[in-house]
Amino acid sequence: MYTGKHAKLRPLQPAFIMADTGEAVTYAELDARSNRLAHFLRGQGLQRLDHYAVFMENNSRYLETCGAGERSGLYYTCINSYLTAGELSYILDNSQAKILFTSKAKLEVAREALAQCPNVTRCVVVDGPGESDRIISLQQAVATMPSKPIADESLGASMLYSSGTTGRPKGILRPLAEQPPGQQLPLLDFVGKLWQYREGMIYLSPAPLYHSAPQAAVSCAIRTGATTIIMETFDPERYLELIEIYGVTHSQLVPTMFSRLLKLPEAVRRRYDLSSLELAIHAAAPCPAQVKEEMIKWWGPIIQEYYGATEGLGFTACNTAEWLAHRGSVGKVLFGDLHILDEDMKPCPPGQPGTVWFKTGSPFEYFNDPQKTAEARSADGTMSTVGDVGYIDADRFLYLTDRATFMIISGGVNIYPQECENLLVTHPKVYDAAVFGVPNADLGEEVKAAVQLMPGIDAGPAVVEELLAFCAANLSRQKVPRSIDFEAELPRLPTGKLYKRLLRDKYWGDKTSRIV
Repeated sequence: MYTGKHAKLRPLQPAFIMADTGEAVTYAELDARSNRLAHFLRGQGLQRLDHYAVFMENNSRYLETCGAGERSGLYYTCINSYLTAGELSYILDNSQAKILFTSKAKLEVAREALAQCPNVTRCVVVDGPGESDRIISLQQAVATMPSKPIADESLGASMLYSSGTTGRPKGILRPLAEQPPGQQLPLLDFVGKLWQYREGMIYLSPAPLYHSAPQAAVSCAIRTGATTIIMETFDPERYLELIEIYGVTHSQLVPTMFSRLLKLPEAVRRRYDLSSLELAIHAAAPCPAQVKEEMIKWWGPIIQEYYGATEGLGFTACNTAEWLAHRGSVGKVLFGDLHILDEDMKPCPPGQPGTVWFKTGSPFEYFNDPQKTAEARSADGTMSTVGDVGYIDADRFLYLTDRATFMIISGGVNIYPQECENLLVTHPKVYDAAVFGVPNADLGEEVKAAVQLMPGIDAGPAVVEELLAFCAANLSRQKVPRSIDFEAELPRLPTGKLYKRLLRDKYWGDKTSRIV
């Protein structure tokens, strides 16, 4: 979120606008704000490579809390704003954060977490009053701080945590070269060019800023001199309205957002002028092929997909034409060295799924966790994986089948639930779906689906039979759920990721083994 260049080139242009309130913050103001916070952090004793944390919803103070670290050589950890106090305290402690930025809306959770985190010396409430020497207001923090840069500026970076959908989240630490903040990391240069960022663009950010993809996208937009529209929360019709209001040119979404947009009534979908859109990027999870085809028919050949873990191991991408020629692919390798390997670390032939490994394109480690770092690397240390499973075709385009941690072993057969999930969300009565393994005395596990129905659809045996028949007509027998349960709402993060562990745990109870 470095603003130094554009604070001089375009001081009065809005760097960002909050979608709900319309509050606009110029490049000059954002630059001054982040400078004041950088001085505050130095005043609190934080030196290059130290750590602090941000725990709040999307708001008009979020970017400056990141920008302060990016210009003072610090690691900043943006934390999922939906976490409990116990989950928050774990990350604060694990990340060695010395300062926490939070909001009025999240202060109660933050306060409870701070009781377990003695190393956090100050908590700054960005939009409300302070209440003690330890919990202070933003106004108190920066009241005497200058708006000019600190004397020892250097590039800082985020240290984000994995989502923890299958276990304890892990901090992803990348080496940070000592260089001026105006020189961004090479990976961001690469994606900025790939995403066709340009001066004068209008970027629409519909996702939470604590996640890696919105972080990278907004950071690139700020460094390009764009104006970014930040949605406080995603609403599909409001998203379309914002494109028309601001003449949005670029945006990045996740597949669940595509699904929500396609579930809007046809009259609503056609109500808004989307002709300004030049590029719609999507990632975070493979997109169901039918969903993507419908989006291409609606928006045209402007949809670009990429795949890359927060760890930065490697990067694949494909534009609309490439995807149509390789339906279901997440693209071809543009960064890193891809290998698909079986359980014996032998190469899989084209079409055969295996674990996705990369000869690491960007070095990383899991902060304070050498065991997890070692588990993510090959025995010789040359390759890394985050546990994704996939295959390549004859043209070396990558197709993801699932995460290894979500694999169901039923009667000795490995079943990856993503294909069934992708199918279920295309049914007109289904709003969202999750598929996972539950105990079966004979088979070890059996396939279970949890479904969130569209508004106005009543759950019942007839809908179960309809959905099971729909699956049976489109999937091989072992992939079809044995049963379907209905949920009022699935535990999905705004980033599109499911907390599938919460669904599975209801059926597995306190079993520590998946062997029945």
